Amino acid sequence: MALVAIVDDRVTNRNIFSKLAASIAPDIHVHAFADPREALAWATENTPDLIITDYKMPEMDGAEFVRALRTAPGAADVPVVVITVYEERAYRLRALEAGATDFLNSPVDHHEFITRTRNLLALRHHQKLLAQRAENLAQELADSERSRERAIRDSIERLAQVIDTLPVLINAVDREGRTLFVNAFETEFFNVDPANVVGRPLAELTGQTNAERNRMLDQLVFTTGKALPAFEEDLVGASGRRRSFLTTKTPLRDHTAMVTGVLTSSLDITAHKRTEEHLRYLAHHDPLTALPNRTLLAERLRAAIARARRGDKIFALHLIDLDGFKAVNDVHGHSVGDRFLKAVGARLSQVVRQSDTLARLGGDEFAILQSEVGSNYDVAEFAARIADAIAAFADPDLQHMKATASIGVAIHPNDGADAEDLLRNADLAMYKAKGEGGNAYCLFAADMQARARNALNLEADLRDALARDEFVLHYQPQFEISGNTIIGVEALLRWNRPGLGLVGPGTFLPHAEENGLIIPINEWVLRRACADACRWQRAGLPLFRVAINMSPIQFRKKNVPLQVARILSESGLDPRRLELELTENIVMQDLDAVATDLRELNRLGVSIAIDDFGTGYSSLSYIKKLPVQRIKIDQSFVRNMAQDPNDAAIVRAIIALGRSLSLDVMAEGVETERQLQSLKESGCGFAQGFLLGRPMPGLEIEALFGAPASFARTA
Repeated sequence: MALVAIVDDRVTNRNIFSKLAASIAPDIHVHAFADPREALAWATENTPDLIITDYKMPEMDGAEFVRALRTAPGAADVPVVVITVYEERAYRLRALEAGATDFLNSPVDHHEFITRTRNLLALRHHQKLLAQRAENLAQELADSERSRERAIRDSIERLAQVIDTLPVLINAVDREGRTLFVNAFETEFFNVDPANVVGRPLAELTGQTNAERNRMLDQLVFTTGKALPAFEEDLVGASGRRRSFLTTKTPLRDHTAMVTGVLTSSLDITAHKRTEEHLRYLAHHDPLTALPNRTLLAERLRAAIARARRGDKIFALHLIDLDGFKAVNDVHGHSVGDRFLKAVGARLSQVVRQSDTLARLGGDEFAILQSEVGSNYDVAEFAARIADAIAAFADPDLQHMKATASIGVAIHPNDGADAEDLLRNADLAMYKAKGEGGNAYCLFAADMQARARNALNLEADLRDALARDEFVLHYQPQFEISGNTIIGVEALLRWNRPGLGLVGPGTFLPHAEENGLIIPINEWVLRRACADACRWQRAGLPLFRVAINMSPIQFRKKNVPLQVARILSESGLDPRRLELELTENIVMQDLDAVATDLRELNRLGVSIAIDDFGTGYSSLSYIKKLPVQRIKIDQSFVRNMAQDPNDAAIVRAIIALGRSLSLDVMAEGVETERQLQSLKESGCGFAQGFLLGRPMPGLEIEALFGAPASFARTA
């Protein structure tokens, strides 16, 4: 049974590391400690095979803990892995000087944790096996003085046989560096005759370079009389292949406890190192194009900034976004889109120089770090070449697909002092280029002025729109599927912008969210919708609900129930005719506070619906806590449910969730008979969409209910 000790003041980490360690083998016993002092007390009576400790702990840090541990009986050569979030070299040196064996960076990669601990436990097992064999030898010598020489000879032979079977490089040398023992695995690795090695300098076995390093480390063991912490080294065998090993050095003592030799054992960790390199590659490269990703680009940017501070030339960051690529995925599918992105990446690789860095940041977005720039003219000329290369690109396998790009450029140091600033400013410049129609490049400085001016103009126009009453509401009918009857309408905001006509909310509401105008705009929507609904109520129209979308900012003000109650009172609308629609991000901002507001609204008689359900958190953890009467399935799932089994499964799951919680379920974006039929077969009760009825002015809603076929589906 192997003993593993986990030392971490955080219970989550202790539980995770304990489970990972226990999963290595069935005979591992794990002890977990929150207090390093308790772990030290335990180590005085127990000798663990491996210790995993956090570096940053309240009672003592990892270096202090390791230093104290090494004084415990039998703990001098116990492998110790230190887990740290610190990347500075000083912290590692402190832990190494205290006697740490290895390091893991936090957050810990589970695969790397298991691989490293398995290797260290294997090495510890071999060390204990050697110690046990030596102990057995001593016992046999004590049993019979008369057969002492024979026992020594037999024990040595058996020990040598055992050591020869181990897949570990093992040798022992004396103070003069002469070889005392070499196991079969090491002689085979270096392809030497075991009979010709003993008694000769180790350099004849391992080579001069390795021998000099080993000689220095061996002398340290002779001087201190202590084992050295395990360290990694590369060795080249007779085959010429370089392999990585985890090496330990332990003193050998005679009957007077004098150190007479040093035992060196090296465990092959080449496969582990390859795994590390592969994981690092995956963490720094895009899996689709094999180009550097955002993480590696940020590292290269930081390195370029450091070089620029030492007097190197300026450099530029080009952010490249393909124009209209979403349509490629929508029309041809993601597999064709992925092939096209790979082809574009290959094309861009032909444009960059060896000193530049081409990266894919995700989606259809690429970036090029242009190094060694002489002037802004060089930057502009390079950006133009990128745009021309993409516009002229034609893949023989994808001849029907063409591409252009919008390119934003930020130049260091004028456009950003660090990697984050450069990426953000290049992104702003890219959107400026895209806003001008695409297939163009834009330098950052000119872009910022124009964007700021446009934002100010839009804010002024929105304020004028409120003052001049330029906003209007359209209403989209909502149907009960089984009876094909209208049960409500959703109020949708439009802006009758002078010179442009009716403008949809997507062009101005995001700006209103940013500058705070969303509050008076949403209050206007609530007042106008309640006024229209009250007029329909007095006209004797059937009792149906008017649904109004709420903004997250309204709930941050924490006065929604009071505002709704006041507007209902002023308009005279029956509260049962009002429904408020909330998105999931509103709910998750402050679940308890929002739940309190919704209960107040329910007490008024107002019903609540969760809009775009399925695109956010969508879990029982919050939906069961809220006084909600309806959930609305997002149209992105409805749109593809007839073709995509995954979307269909999500729709059915949401319907089942609503049914189990006694909630009405409404599907949004119904545009085809096939979608409607699928929803009906899945048990969905309600729907809205262009198939059933398009958004229309309030007067048309009155005419709709005044017609003979009041409850028939509209065109």
